Amino acid sequence: MSEHDAHDVQHDHDSHDTYQRLITLLDDARVDYELIDHEPEGGTEAVSALRGNPESAAAKCIVLRVKVDRRTTRNVLAVVPGDRRVDLDAVKALYSARYAGFSDAATAERLARSVPGTVLPFSFDKDLEVVADPDVVAQPRLYFNAARLDRSLVVSGADYARLAGPRVERIAGPAAG
Repeated sequence: MSEHDAHDVQHDHDSHDTYQRLITLLDDARVDYELIDHEPEGGTEAVSALRGNPESAAAKCIVLRVKVDRRTTRNVLAVVPGDRRVDLDAVKALYSARYAGFSDAATAERLARSVPGTVLPFSFDKDLEVVADPDVVAQPRLYFNAARLDRSLVVSGADYARLAGPRVERIAGPAAG
């Protein structure tokens, strides 16, 4: 097995573990949720069309790197409605930071424990803080890929907020596009 193959196997394993952790978390909390199987897709617009939900009801999850000062960098999982973008200036202001930007892919995958397009609005890593826009937790039905490209999950925004315990702040900018 090549190093690349071993890496892919590890990816699949991590994503499977993350998926199982999510389902266990929901089951243990006795939260009502729905699973939707669909064609493998990670893009918010395309996967929303497959699931038949408005983009505004999808959770777009983006791992950010926030440099508070020279010595302190925080990793933040920003969760915004699927039809909006992350307002990096708002995130920067929230942390009184010098810089806020997108994390590199390797760091994002390691912290989120899943591949791009499957990042959950939950964190299973102590080094990844979750900040969700109020419009996300207000959703009666919140849709997101379940740490897999071929399966999505639907849960109420209120149950999401209770389980994920995000810091709820206005971090969504205007509609993407």
